[in-house]
Amino acid sequence: MEEILADLCGTSPEDPLPVWVHGSIGHCFNQLILNVVPHTVLALVSACYVGTPRYGSHLIPGWKCRIAASFILTGLSILDIISAAITQQELGTLYLVVLASGIALLAWLTHSLALLMLYRSTYGSSRGPAAMALLALFPVPALIITLVWYCQKGVAWPHLHSAHTFRLSILCLQLASLLIYVIGYITPVASRQVFCSINDSWQREPLITEPGIPVPNWQRVAEDGESWLSRFSYAWMNPLMKRGYQWMLNQPQDVCLLPRRLQAARVRDHFYSCWQEKAVQLLAVLHAAFGLRYYSLGLLRLAGSLLGFSGPLLLNMLVSFMESHQEPLSHGVLYALGLFAGSFLGAVLQNQFSYEVNKVMLTVRAAVISAIYRKALRVSGSSLAGFTMGEIVNFMSTDTDRLVNFCVSFHEVWSLPFQFAITLYLLYQQVGVAFLGGLSLALLLVPVNKVIANRIMENNKEMLKHKDTRVKLMTEFLCGMRVIKFYTWERHFGARINACRAKELQKLRAIKYLDAVCVYLWAALPVVVSIVIFITYVLLGHQLTATKVFTALALVGMLILPLNNFPWVLNGILDAKVSLDRIQRFLELSDQDLHTYYTTDGPTDPSSALEMHHSTFSWSPPREESTRQHLSGGTLQIFIQDLAVAKGALVGVVGKVGCGKSSLLAAITGELNRLGGQVYVWDLERGFGLATQEPWIQFTTVRENILFGRDYDARLYQEVLEACALSDDLNILPAGDQTEVGENGVTLSGGQKARLALARAIYQEKEIYLLDDPLAAVDADVASHLMQKCILGVLKHKTRILCTHRTEFLEKADTLLLMDSGRIVKIGTVAHLLLFQSVYQMAKNSVPALSDRQMGCQEEDTEIEAEELGQATCLLQREEEKKEGAVAFQVYRTYWLAVGSCLALSILFSLLLMQASRNISVWWLSHWISNLPQTANISMRPVSASVPSPQLLLFSFAGLVLGTAPVHPNSTLDVNFYLTVYGSIAGANSVFTILRAFLFAYGTIRAATVIHSRLLQRVMKATVTFFDITPMGRILNRFSSDLYCVDDSLPFILNIFLANVFGLLGMLVMITYGLPWIGLILLPLTVLYFSIQRYYRRTSRELKRLYSLTLSPIYTHFSETLTGLSIIRATRATDRFEAENQLRLEQNQRCLFASNTAMQWLDIRLQMIGVAVVTAIAGIAIIQHQRQLGNPGLVGLALSYALSVTKLLSGLISSFTQTETMMVSVERAEEYSTDIPIEPQEQLVAPDWPSRGHVEFQQVVLTYRPGLPNVLDGVTFTIYPGEKVGIVGRTGSGKSTIFLALFRMVELREGRILLDNVDSRSVGLESLRSKLAIIPQDPFLFSGTIRENLDPLGRHTDSDLYQVLEQCHLQAVITQMGGLDYELGERGKSLSVGQRQLVCLARALLTQAKVLCIDEATASVDQKTDQLLQQTIRQRFADKTVLTIAHRLNTILDSDRVLVMHAGKVAELDSPAVLSKREDSLFQ
Repeated sequence: MEEILADLCGTSPEDPLPVWVHGSIGHCFNQLILNVVPHTVLALVSACYVGTPRYGSHLIPGWKCRIAASFILTGLSILDIISAAITQQELGTLYLVVLASGIALLAWLTHSLALLMLYRSTYGSSRGPAAMALLALFPVPALIITLVWYCQKGVAWPHLHSAHTFRLSILCLQLASLLIYVIGYITPVASRQVFCSINDSWQREPLITEPGIPVPNWQRVAEDGESWLSRFSYAWMNPLMKRGYQWMLNQPQDVCLLPRRLQAARVRDHFYSCWQEKAVQLLAVLHAAFGLRYYSLGLLRLAGSLLGFSGPLLLNMLVSFMESHQEPLSHGVLYALGLFAGSFLGAVLQNQFSYEVNKVMLTVRAAVISAIYRKALRVSGSSLAGFTMGEIVNFMSTDTDRLVNFCVSFHEVWSLPFQFAITLYLLYQQVGVAFLGGLSLALLLVPVNKVIANRIMENNKEMLKHKDTRVKLMTEFLCGMRVIKFYTWERHFGARINACRAKELQKLRAIKYLDAVCVYLWAALPVVVSIVIFITYVLLGHQLTATKVFTALALVGMLILPLNNFPWVLNGILDAKVSLDRIQRFLELSDQDLHTYYTTDGPTDPSSALEMHHSTFSWSPPREESTRQHLSGGTLQIFIQDLAVAKGALVGVVGKVGCGKSSLLAAITGELNRLGGQVYVWDLERGFGLATQEPWIQFTTVRENILFGRDYDARLYQEVLEACALSDDLNILPAGDQTEVGENGVTLSGGQKARLALARAIYQEKEIYLLDDPLAAVDADVASHLMQKCILGVLKHKTRILCTHRTEFLEKADTLLLMDSGRIVKIGTVAHLLLFQSVYQMAKNSVPALSDRQMGCQEEDTEIEAEELGQATCLLQREEEKKEGAVAFQVYRTYWLAVGSCLALSILFSLLLMQASRNISVWWLSHWISNLPQTANISMRPVSASVPSPQLLLFSFAGLVLGTAPVHPNSTLDVNFYLTVYGSIAGANSVFTILRAFLFAYGTIRAATVIHSRLLQRVMKATVTFFDITPMGRILNRFSSDLYCVDDSLPFILNIFLANVFGLLGMLVMITYGLPWIGLILLPLTVLYFSIQRYYRRTSRELKRLYSLTLSPIYTHFSETLTGLSIIRATRATDRFEAENQLRLEQNQRCLFASNTAMQWLDIRLQMIGVAVVTAIAGIAIIQHQRQLGNPGLVGLALSYALSVTKLLSGLISSFTQTETMMVSVERAEEYSTDIPIEPQEQLVAPDWPSRGHVEFQQVVLTYRPGLPNVLDGVTFTIYPGEKVGIVGRTGSGKSTIFLALFRMVELREGRILLDNVDSRSVGLESLRSKLAIIPQDPFLFSGTIRENLDPLGRHTDSDLYQVLEQCHLQAVITQMGGLDYELGERGKSLSVGQRQLVCLARALLTQAKVLCIDEATASVDQKTDQLLQQTIRQRFADKTVLTIAHRLNTILDSDRVLVMHAGKVAELDSPAVLSKREDSLFQ
């Protein structure tokens, strides 16, 4: 190198690049350092802006001046080269000038092109990047020095050559051009308003761009079209970071859009283009779609790792240069520049690797979630029935996340062994074969680590199973919350959930303690292995030296890291494999194939809309017939011999409960498996209008529910509202049809939900309508209206198949089908068949004439809640978003108290002892080495043996002494004594380490236990109103993802954060002890770090919150889709739902991408500060060396520690930020543990009360929330013991609210309710509700046996249970299914809706309550069964007080009295006979 520089500069090889020559800066130094380096930097930075996208032309004079000046400077550089060629014989070496001017030529040409690009881009309205203008001025000193040098030469040579004068002129012109450049830069530009409007336009951009309106690329998308410099520095993130810092990231729309390549639609299309029609392995498709880009990132990783290893070598050379006083200064400068270049490039490459891997992870996540959603839409109903909803949602959440994390693990699999091999080689170079002793010990621990990892994985699988069970239970608990409160089953369900949680925590405890053992091994192994190596080395007769000791210590630390990490990397891959297999199994399920399901041959009769011939259907595929016990429909098969339905016909389907009516409709829509025969459907492509027995309502407005994706047609819409009797309901809703209904229609009554679902089906304008008992949930008046105006009105020209128990409405049916046990027993006309069924006359006699249009168990609750719904929803949404800024101190205090103050202090104290013992071991090594014979010029200080990260280790003190220190004999030392003391200190360190690991594990498990317990208790005590206005997904999020974070993610990150804090304190102590003056560098560094992390943390917190906020809608929408799958498919709306999922996913991916990129934004800035510090210290070292002030040991120590502190501070900020974002989960759990409204918790018990069943309302006034109108307004009435009272009234009259008031679901505003002359408010809620009984309209069953559903508390014998089943006409069905221990499945899906209602009735028959409330609990059973049940109720509750809300008149005609409600007041109360005779009675 010296020879090359000497030839280039014309100097001696001893000092090829002199800085100072004859009282001025050396010409060669000036050209190479002050001229070439700035021009090189200018060329590189300008090249980064060459790719800036064009936007428009801004004719601003300043830009013209700068562009002209740049092109002039390019031309002058060419002339300079020509001039140098002419004058080479007189004025020095040609090559030096050509090199300098050639690089200047490239720099100014690149700069000119960059300026051209910039002034046509968004920068054209401003002065452009200030950095570029500043870099353009950096060559000025070199030009001035060169000019002075030429002038001095001119004085020395009075007879100048003309070419010499020419070169002087060029220099003057170059300086003049730069002056023009500066003038151009300071020229005024466009107004600030224009500039702001351009730069901030992305902030106002809508979420979805209107089709057909072109939006410039730079305006829409982050990163795309940005310059290289902007990409490497993430400058394009600056506006977003600024908005976050200013608290302006309040909603997902505030985040910039995804780069085009990451947009969900593009990712999905690319993924499906690689997905062939045949069954393909998911991994193979992901490989084909994203593999090439992903695998190529390995080159970045390889280059980064190699550059990491270059650090110690360059540091070694630098220290060697300082120790040697023979090497020229140019060597030191080159080493410093190499150190800068290596650390700079290493930082950039590692950062870009992380960023690009994050982008690949995003694309894989989008592809897998899209594939799972698409599969769920297309999979056959029978295949899907094998999974619970919780399992399928888990595929999209937990399993997808684990699969995505494989992207990180894969590159670790090859890079860790690579690092291991290089480290092993370096260790061999230091201590020879002695390293085998320590390596053997380390390798022996690998199987131990593997065993621990396997045990952790097994426990993890078990824990996830228990978690799934708990979340499923929690889902059922929330779905049936109203019924659970009616029956006072909170404790029972709480105990079941806590039992699952206890099993989950048992496995978590095992995982955490095994993890603690791993932490201990990781922390203790370096010390133990080091001791073994040193003992082996000494026993082999070698001499211990400082070089050997410290190099071996650092290399052992590097060796242990891959050994410890590798099992965890393998675990990550195995976890991903498990999740991949689970998702693969789901993706391999058979799809619903309509082409093979339906026959392509024409019908036997051209007028037929539907034909079935010799068709057999089952809920299970043929191979799974033996395992159908879980599946909907039980073991029932449908067999249709011959069925033909003419176009435009009305077909009625009747039969007793569980005969297969709903299954017949499912067979028609293709939801069942066709085992044989033929099915023909006319106009199959358009689908069906389907109204299911259990109405499926989306969480959106009433209008959106009805339109269901179709365009708004005012005439048709109004016609549908009238036909479905919804006009009156919309009038009382606060925002009309723009009122948002709750999740699953929770804020609507049963009748409203049924009519809304019917309206949706009609608005779709299909040719075939399948109506599954839409008349069950409405009263006779509304049922008659629906029949006349809707089924026989709007739909009169359509083909209609109507399943119903209300045979009185089937007079005008063209055909009637009588079903029994899955077969059509009889087909015929109405008269024929009803005579055959001997039901018709009985049905006609009971045609009621109730004036109430519809009555539901929640109707008044509904209207008032609906009135506030828009407002309530907004408030809840704002509640989710309002937690802005830093996580409150209260949240940390909550977690501290959950761990326990004493335990938390113990953990901190054990951490302090661990770090102190580690520092003492370093001090002892220092003391030991200081007793070795010293050489005059060598001063060594040891560094810590256990460095926290591989990057720190690579730049550790070991690199400084590789092969540099002389060997000193240690025969005079008592090696055994030093080794014994060192081993004792290491042993103490091990004890403190394991103590800290186990204390921390115990503390975090305790915190997880306490937080879940508090959360569950509070939610169980919450008011009914809270559940009605809060989406279930939001509550479930607390119990699933937030609790998982508290259980697992938070402890993991918190552990790292605490280790970083104490590690930093220990390092600062050692640095200050070794080199006090380094504090001068650390002080400004600390200030800079603080400002950067503060800027970052604000934005990071808000992005994390926005990510959480946009995640819930994905899962909620998916759950909603699974619930309404049959309707979505029947109406052919699958494509629209898939598009909606894409929009939600896109919004969530935007927030996740921004959050990940913000982390990289921070990382590159911290890395660059570290690079600057290292370079600065290296520069200072060279200057000290020149002045002979430098101490190589101290300089090396300062350099290695400065790097260590930089990295550690980086880790500290990162871990603190992650801890803070994880604390958001504690914050969210704490919010529900303290803030949600709860019911009164007094526990006053009145024994043997009520003994008679006397009910008295005295001036009862009730409102749902303050500021709303009264739902009950001065209600006063008395019901005597044993009296049977029917309750009727129009919608909104307050019928159901009477039950809610009686059970104290809502507290009274005024008045009181007396039960046996005792005020209900003086009795504890649990006591009150347990002494009353209710049969709700909506049947609620939970997963478990029939026995558990009938008698959850286990108070009755089997004979009692069979007796009530017999009275409810269910005993035969239950016996056939397998008795009381038969598992009903999720939400009782093994039973039909009618059978579920009968089970709920059987519950009530078991009760010994003196007061029974019935909310038309037999709406979904046939009339014959209904009459038998009414008779049973009268017999069983002959001496009890019974209140009945009626839909069928025959239900209340034999009541003692009828209570008529109107507008929240009692209108009438008398016997049915008296009220019937009154002409002005509302009962008429």
